[in-house]
Amino acid sequence: AQGRVAESLAMQENALEITRRTQGPDSDSFANFLSNLGVSYTSQGMFAEALARFEEGLSIVRRNHAERNALEGKLLANIGTVYSRQGKLEDALGMFKKALRIFRKTLGPESEEAAGAQDSIGVALFGQGKFDEAMEMYEGVLGFRRRVLGDEHGAVADTLFNMGACKEKA
Repeated sequence: AQGRVAESLAMQENALEITRRTQGPDSDSFANFLSNLGVSYTSQGMFAEALARFEEGLSIVRRNHAERNALEGKLLANIGTVYSRQGKLEDALGMFKKALRIFRKTLGPESEEAAGAQDSIGVALFGQGKFDEAMEMYEGVLGFRRRVLGDEHGAVADTLFNMGACKEKA
């Protein structure tokens, strides 16, 4: 399996280089590709590599756009995920909160991206033992997801599960 992971990452890095050459190293397309590659590194526990890709993408997006945009929010949320996986919950919480503000501003408060960031805030708060605050986050996410996705959606089930874990601990 390890050989397939290395081969997969090498192919993704090659695709990134093609994107750099064809779209340009300062394009949003390249920044988005960096984000996607960072997610692959994160899933493999290669956090330094993931952070390097996310931070490079974030730098590109911030140079390209005077105003906040959804890609910046995505990159911040991805950085938050790395911090969370590393146990740096306070740092993760800060990234998720920034991402949430950006998603609400750029995509609206009723976007799945905003709900996802709010859910991530709940997870970080739960990890810090702040169960009441986590429950507040989950309640907002649950309301949104039920309205938009319906009661039988997997994301609704995930949120209910997280809420149950909060009730158990509180």
